[in-house]
Amino acid sequence: MRTRETMTISLPPEMVREVDEVRKREHRTRSELIREALRVYFGTARALPVYAPTARERREIEKGREEMRRGESVTTDELFSPLDRPHRKARPESGRTRTAPRARAATRRA
Repeated sequence: MRTRETMTISLPPEMVREVDEVRKREHRTRSELIREALRVYFGTARALPVYAPTARERREIEKGREEMRRGESVTTDELFSPLDRPHRKARPESGRTRTAPRARAATRRA
């Protein structure tokens, strides 16, 4: 009886770097780290509610996938980049209340 089976996976280079950093810090092998990550994932996934998309949602999901295949999408970085720009600083308050132009004119006439 086999106690282990070999599985080959592919990961982006950055994720491989992260795996290697953690495994070195924790003195584990890659396999040990991945097994533990899967145990945690499976334990967490069981606790999450299962959601089945409606027929309309499935159509919209497929529509989005088609748009992505055609290159008609943006990355999350592109989506959030405007939010990363620094905002203008607010003017310091002078302590007095500003009067609207019409109110000032009426005050002068009185």
